[in-house]
Amino acid sequence: MALSFPSINVGQAARHLQQLPPMPTLPTATLPPFPSILNIPQPTIPTMPRPGALPPLPTMPASPSLPSVPRATLPPLPSMPSIPTAIPSIPFLSPPPSPSPSTP
Repeated sequence: MALSFPSINVGQAARHLQQLPPMPTLPTATLPPFPSILNIPQPTIPTMPRPGALPPLPTMPASPSLPSVPRATLPPLPSMPSIPTAIPSIPFLSPPPSPSPSTP
């Protein structure tokens, strides 16, 4: 129901616009012609070489070999102590004794 109200308003507005008298025609503006430029110098585009006509790239000189570095040996890691997986039992304390009725 709520969605029908906007469409009713749009329909009424469209009908109102159709019933208006036609708009008067406005005079069209005449623009002067663009000036013509006759002698525009054209840029010269250099010719690009064909892909097959390129000279080969120069070869890279061989890089000198690096001296070998002695490998460092590490001592073995100490063994890790094992983590206990059993949960130790917690001793529960007994509740305090109930107070005995005192005699006056």
